[in-house]
Parts: sequence; C-alpha cells; structure tokens
Amino acid sequence: MPPVMPFPALPSPPSWFPGHMNRFTKQLPALLSRTDVVLELRDSRLPLTSINNNLEGAINKWRAERGYRSTFAPFSPSTPTNSSLGYGGPICERIVVLNKRDFVPEWGVEPFRRAMKAKFPDQTVHFASCNKPRDIRSLSEMLVNIAKRNPHATEMNVLVIGMPNVGKSTLLNSLRNMGISGRTPKALQTSAQPGHTRALSTRLKLSEDPLVYSYDSPGVMLPFLGRGDRGAERGVKLALIAGIKESLYDVEALVAYLLYRLNILNPISPAYLTLLPPGSPPTTDADDFLDRLAMRLNMLLRGGEKDTVRAAKWFVEWWRNEGGLVSASVPENLPTGSDGTHVPLLRRGWGFDFEWAVDESMKCTGGAFESAVQKKMEECIDESLRALSEDERSGVGISTTQERKRSWQEKLAGRAARSKAKLAARKTA
Repeated sequence: MPPVMPFPALPSPPSWFPGHMNRFTKQLPALLSRTDVVLELRDSRLPLTSINNNLEGAINKWRAERGYRSTFAPFSPSTPTNSSLGYGGPICERIVVLNKRDFVPEWGVEPFRRAMKAKFPDQTVHFASCNKPRDIRSLSEMLVNIAKRNPHATEMNVLVIGMPNVGKSTLLNSLRNMGISGRTPKALQTSAQPGHTRALSTRLKLSEDPLVYSYDSPGVMLPFLGRGDRGAERGVKLALIAGIKESLYDVEALVAYLLYRLNILNPISPAYLTLLPPGSPPTTDADDFLDRLAMRLNMLLRGGEKDTVRAAKWFVEWWRNEGGLVSASVPENLPTGSDGTHVPLLRRGWGFDFEWAVDESMKCTGGAFESAVQKKMEECIDESLRALSEDERSGVGISTTQERKRSWQEKLAGRAARSKAKLAARKTA
C-alpha cells in the first residue's frame, strides 16, 4: 500500500461547448412540453460529476407546469387513472439512470441508491448496464407500467438526456431490442467518441402495447467547468470517461489522476498492478509507473527509449474497458496486505466521486457496513452540493465570457428600464 496518496497537480479545464449543444439547450423547454418521461443518464463512475446543472432549470420548470405528482406505485388494474394523461398531460416522471454499473463495485450500489433517496426523494434512481439484460428489462418494464397506469393516453413519449458519452444511444438500442418483439435492427449509431449524436433523433418505438416512443438527444456538456481545483478535477474526470475530447488534455495528467483514484479504490492491490511484473508495489509516481508499463508492454522508441506517451494512452484506454471491470471487483473489506498482515486503511472510495476517511464505523460487515457506507455517501453528496452553491455564489463556476455576456445583458436591461421610465414620464406630463 502506498504510504501517502498526494493529490496530483491538474491542468485548468478546457471549454468544450460546440454549437449543437447550445442549440439543444435552447430547444429543451419546447421538447419537454411534449415529453411525459425524462430519462436522465449519468455515468455510474461519476454519479455527481455527470450531472448537468444547466438542464435542471428547464426540467424543474417542466415539472412545475405539469403540477408534478409522482405516479410511481405498483401497477394494478384497479389503480384509478385520470382522463387526460400523456403527451402533454399530467404524466411527469424523471428517472435517473446510472449507466455502466459494471464499472463500480456492487457493494456500493444499494447504499448509493438509499443515499440519493434520502437527499433527492423526488428522483427515481435505476442502475443499468447494457451488458446485463436484467437491468434493461427492469427499466423497460418501468416505462411500460407508467404507460399502463394511464390507459386513456394514446402514447407516451420519453426524452433521453445527459452528458456526452454516458451511453444514451446504446441504452435506447437495448430498450428497443427488449421492448419490440422479433428482430429489431440497430436504430441509432453509437461511438466511443463524445459528440457523435449532434441532433435530436426521430421518434424511436420502445413498446408496441402500450405505445411508448423515445427521442435520443445530443450529449450536452457544461459551457464552463469552473475555476480552481474543483473545476480542474471535474474536467479530468470527464476526460477519463471520454465525456470530453481526450485531445484537449495532456494524457499524462490523466494518468496521474487515474493512479490516484485507483489507489483510493483499492489501497491494498490497485487494479493497475495486474499490468506490472508480479510483486510490484503500489505507486503514486506517474512517471515511474509509465516507465515500468512501457517496458512491460515493450513500447520502445529508437535507441531503446521508453515510449511513455504511447503507454499512457494505452493505460487510459485499458481502464475504460477491462481495467474498469478489474477496479470494480474490489471487495467491501480489505483487511490484509499482500503478505497477509493487517494494513490500516486511511481512505476508501466508490467510483470517482466518493471518497471518505476510514473510521471505526467502517469496520463491520453486512447491513452495518452498508449503513456506514450510505452515511459516508450522504456526507459526500452534501459536500458536493455545498461546493456547487459556493461556486455559484462566488462566480467561480462562470467563465470570463459568461461574465461579460451577463454584464452586457444587465446593461441593456438597465437602458430599457430607463427608456421606459422616460416614456412614462412624458405621457404623464
């Protein structure tokens, strides 16, 4: 286990907000007016970072206009229904889908679900992986049951939103394959690169009885990720899951942060040790790690010099695929070191958004361990909300361009108010 896990120095976050993202953000209120269910996709590895707060205002306004009331309850034929539901009626559900669940340890799934229920009781959280038909079937049945509770509606429309590369198109292809009988060809193109979907899709049928349709939408990034350490870390996290174009970052900076996180997830035997020679100890030195990895993979330049840049790119890509599965296999308790002796743990984590100090409350198993993890996760959520509120209040989350735009809009509003006041004064004179 590395003796200390220093936080790596991170570069300032880039701004990546192409025109198609801006267009969709402006279109969203009109799209919600003909939407009954919003499926908001997030990445299970970044359940807090992959929240797009710029979309929250439009969603909250949509729910207020519908006179939101949750319709989640087990379906039965005797359930009373309204006569004007669906497609602009009172159906108003928001389901948060944590996609790629196979990349996070299973022991944290239920504590996280309970922590979200405690902090956001109006949100329904569903974990899913397109590699697990049971997860897709459960989500499909959830949508069908909402539609069945409203039999007077001719159809139900679902809008899928989220940040880039969280798996929106892949999930919709899986839902269509699960909900439509017979052979269903792939309806939406997918890509491992962010920004592949650039426009709202045509309606995609997810169920024939009852009729459920969906729209796929472009992934929308935040216009500005923030200043300081929090903004820098947010950008690196999103780059690691390919939510931001990797070319905007120095790949060696991504490796340094990835090493830090893998050491937090499993301080005893981090996932990257499977790539190094047997007996290699954990490390916090990114340069030393890349040297050893390049030698292990025989990535050499002319003259025998180690090709660490190529090794860094390979390592990040490895983690996005099989490496993520390895890191997710960490058990809930890590009582011993490689030599079988007890090793005191200082910090643990789940995914990349949750990190906590290990105390006496964590030295348990079963239900007591789940309750302790839930409490730690609730504390992390509170800290995330507090930091977000602080950034908004101090203006750290607003770029210089946004500040100039806001200042100009305020100036125009002031001119309009003065002109209106002068006109009113003339009329009364």
